[in-house]
Amino acid sequence: MREIQFREAVCEAMSEEMRRDSSIYLMGEEVAEYNGAYKASKGMLDEFGDKRVIDTPISELGFAGIGVGSTMTGNRPIIEFMTFNFALVGIDQIINNAAKIRQMSGGQFPCPIVFRGPTGSAGQLAATHSQAFESWFANCPGLKVVIPSNPYDAKGLLKSAIRDNDPVIFMEHKRLYMTSCEVPDDLKPIPLGKGRIRREGSDVTIIAIQRMNLFAEEAADELEKINISCEIVDPRTYSPLDEELIFQSVKKTGKVIVVDESNPKCSLASEISSLISEKCFSDLKAAVIKITAPHTPVPFSPPMEDFYIPSTKKIIDAVKKLKDV
Repeated sequence: MREIQFREAVCEAMSEEMRRDSSIYLMGEEVAEYNGAYKASKGMLDEFGDKRVIDTPISELGFAGIGVGSTMTGNRPIIEFMTFNFALVGIDQIINNAAKIRQMSGGQFPCPIVFRGPTGSAGQLAATHSQAFESWFANCPGLKVVIPSNPYDAKGLLKSAIRDNDPVIFMEHKRLYMTSCEVPDDLKPIPLGKGRIRREGSDVTIIAIQRMNLFAEEAADELEKINISCEIVDPRTYSPLDEELIFQSVKKTGKVIVVDESNPKCSLASEISSLISEKCFSDLKAAVIKITAPHTPVPFSPPMEDFYIPSTKKIIDAVKKLKDV
């Protein structure tokens, strides 16, 4: 067991799968010569060459379309967007082609493609480079959406995503790339659709999306000092979602907080809250609390951005409010 960074886990997953299967290739802006915008493909050009690690022009619609088309000739592409904010330029290929090829071909053409890259706020990148679009892609049938919170999960889930025969949206939070944890050399693929209990607890369930798990852990540590026990649930993938794991925790505590960096309307937090209300209403001791960003563009100012993003303090305050119910 050794400790590696999130970006190294992503690189290892891609490299190991490319060694295993020659039909896999990586394409995107600066993935080759520059080793990736966040250095998630470091050394891959040297190992695999420019036929399998391909730098592209700034043309998301073009190289997303090339990737989708290449699945129909037996390839398994990994398409990296420098940021998922730029994926909006290529979203027509993702939504109208990748997500629908299998159904519209009567099952003749699977679409084994991974669209991956950074999401969320990296700190002072302003409104057009700091958005969290997880819920946009989760809204589209035919796409699988993966939202890992640590290097261990990132490596195992990415290996599964690459092997999957359906299109997968693999979103890597910008502020997680330098985080690290222990990851075994021989880590096996982690099945998509299986969440995990990150921390056992009995008083309140905190369902945390991606980076929000770090804040949830900090909040749980502080609350433990005043004898409040928090259970943290990390969904890991949103589509498919491990509903049963969430429901089991809700039935255990009866009090739920959902923490999500994206905007509040039609967010992952909204959908998870709705599911809990529909399926576990009789188990709830209080209404589900959502903690999200405000319904505004991401601000550039550092103190405003800090206020904008859900925080450890906001989670602590919400837990204390529920504890008194």
